[in-house]
Amino acid sequence: MADDCMLCSAERVTDWLHEDDDCWVAECIVCRTPMVVWRTHGLPEPHDEARLIAHLERIAAERYGDDGYYVDPERRRIPDHWHAHARPAGGFFDPASELYGKY
Repeated sequence: MADDCMLCSAERVTDWLHEDDDCWVAECIVCRTPMVVWRTHGLPEPHDEARLIAHLERIAAERYGDDGYYVDPERRRIPDHWHAHARPAGGFFDPASELYGKY
């Protein structure tokens, strides 16, 4: 755990949609899309990453439909702590975000 990492601190500033010993899924504070975060600071092995993404895909399918989302694995703001977003098909921000439709 890195003391200065926002993802390690795991503050509940938005709705949490899933939580277990390995990860948590919550709405991203910026884009409001579901975001899965590995509890361990760093980058997982591919087999661990696949398991984490499966949690995100289940929640994304509930929100956007089976074909209504894509997984965005790019870590733009916090590159050294693994996380991924489920974005609505054809978009970047969730319709609940204040930024939806502006960019």
